[in-house]
Amino acid sequence: MTEEPTTLSSPQAEPGKTGPEVIAAYLKLLPQSPGVYRMLDAAGAVIYVGKARSLKARVSNYARLNGHTNRIARMILSTASMEFVSVQTEAEALLLEANLIKRFRPRFNVLMRDDKSFPYILIGRDHEAPAVMKHRGARNTKGKYFGPFASAGAVNRTVNMLQRAFLLRSCSDSVYVSRTRPCLLYQIKRCSAPCTGEINLDDYGRLVDEAQRFLSGESQTVREMYQRLMTEAAEKLEFETAAKYRNRLWALAHVTADQSINPEGVEEADVFAAYQDGGQTCIQVFFFRTGQNWGNRAYYPKADRALNVEDVLDSFIAQFYDDKPVPRLILLSHDVPNRELLAEALTTKTERKIEIRVPSRGTKSTLVEHALGNAREALGRKLAESSSQARLLEGIAERFGLAAVPRRIEVFDNSHISGTNAVGGMIVAGAEGFVKGQYRKFNIKSPDTTPGDDYAMMREVLTRRFKRIADAEVLEEIETEVEEIASDVSGGPLSPVVDDPDDTMDERAFPDRPDLVLIDGGLGQLSVAREVLAGFGLHDIALIGVAKGPDRDAGREHFHIPGRERPIMLEAKDPVLYFTQRLRDEAHRFAIGTHRAKRAKSLGVNPLDEIEGIGPTRKRALLTHFGSAKAVSRAGVEDLKAVDGISADMAKKIYDFFNERTG
Repeated sequence: MTEEPTTLSSPQAEPGKTGPEVIAAYLKLLPQSPGVYRMLDAAGAVIYVGKARSLKARVSNYARLNGHTNRIARMILSTASMEFVSVQTEAEALLLEANLIKRFRPRFNVLMRDDKSFPYILIGRDHEAPAVMKHRGARNTKGKYFGPFASAGAVNRTVNMLQRAFLLRSCSDSVYVSRTRPCLLYQIKRCSAPCTGEINLDDYGRLVDEAQRFLSGESQTVREMYQRLMTEAAEKLEFETAAKYRNRLWALAHVTADQSINPEGVEEADVFAAYQDGGQTCIQVFFFRTGQNWGNRAYYPKADRALNVEDVLDSFIAQFYDDKPVPRLILLSHDVPNRELLAEALTTKTERKIEIRVPSRGTKSTLVEHALGNAREALGRKLAESSSQARLLEGIAERFGLAAVPRRIEVFDNSHISGTNAVGGMIVAGAEGFVKGQYRKFNIKSPDTTPGDDYAMMREVLTRRFKRIADAEVLEEIETEVEEIASDVSGGPLSPVVDDPDDTMDERAFPDRPDLVLIDGGLGQLSVAREVLAGFGLHDIALIGVAKGPDRDAGREHFHIPGRERPIMLEAKDPVLYFTQRLRDEAHRFAIGTHRAKRAKSLGVNPLDEIEGIGPTRKRALLTHFGSAKAVSRAGVEDLKAVDGISADMAKKIYDFFNERTG
């Protein structure tokens, strides 16, 4: 699994040739053992990754063109070289295949899209008073993780309910250590305030343990415990204590109610249901952990229209678990070709028994039917939205006189406060709506950009964006010239041109460069954009400046188009006007959100954290004594020495740090 791929040179294949003859030349070098093969085109790009029980037997199928679908025939004709990796078992080959598909994203494979990591709930164990928080990414923090949850929203709702039920803190460690009195969450009974000693650490630790038990599936046990404590408190006439336990029971009831489906007999499972229509596939994934429903997510994998739903689902599942935890039970809506092999591979990977089933009756079958209904509805909505989106793009081309219907629209906006924490945002839209995976943020960092100069900021953002496009196109031109020279030398084209109207995967490929750029601004911003594009020779990208109407009135926007003396306005109820407003508002939302995150990060930085030797205890002592980091920075050495835990040497170090910084 860890060995490097072995690239075999074909003794018969001539440089620049592609097709079945090239593939046939590898056959005598291949073993009859399991492995993974890659097909590469003339440019060296991986176009397909496959696994095989026997590399020799599988690759021999590609050494001829007869008997293949159009998709496979195109793949064979495009193959200029191959690479191979031998493994011990077919199960290992399946896991490696999934890993390589996700890494290289070959155009002839089924590709999993929207591959964002899943959020978890983390109860930290690296602090005296553990916090409950949302976590995404590598699990480097010490603590207990619960998940995965389908979305950040599902995590946030559960965290909020856990705060109500168990009064766990959700603040960062830096906020915790600097508190001198309880925050608002304590006042509204969402936190027990261990930061200021409103609850001792032993009692707080018991709340943490109860929350972990609840998330681990012992919800009924925790509820019974609170019911008993509430009854005992009421019998002792301790009504305030009884009310506290009653409120926790209410919060726990809300948690389970929010989870909608909590099936009996399904403790840990993922449910996959696939539905196909209109040449597209939707796969709904439901997550069940500790007997609770932790949400669902819809996926729309990229696949050739000729592939049936079983083949798409089969490839999708292998890629899905390449970097995600695997539950003990996986339920499917369709029996996939590699079901037993996939179960064996995941069992090997996790070192515990993994079961993959296609249930036909009972509770598990009901779960699959529910997921399948969700997949059907989600795909119906997506197809309807795609149709509507296509009409809107056609409308944009018509209203603004574009040469063709835009496939990729980029919208730019900037955000700052008096020039501070300035950022630029770029959002992308296409035939399927907003393409959030293509969004980009730009930190305004050029020393030549004057803070608060909107034109200069827009110039910096656009220059950085379109320089990348221009550089890529220059490189592509060089590669094309090299190919033409090689073609002249070899007497033929490097790769055959296949005119196939059914090549739907290429038709649906999303372009890397925009056909249309919208700038949030009037003539000034548009002039900057024109200069930048002209400077890079990108004359074929359409530009439109969207200026707000009088009194910033939505619906009265002016659209500035290069080459037109006067701006144009659209009818108040024109769907294209609403669409451009949505594009502008999304760019504005993204830019402002990026700016706020940057500002919050800068506000949250405490200079005391930068001083070597200042840990949480000394930091808290300094803040308690002086009230703020700013007051610490103004203190003299003698004042600093008066603080508990601050020696003469440490006081001098703190004083020098702030005075050097000021100087």
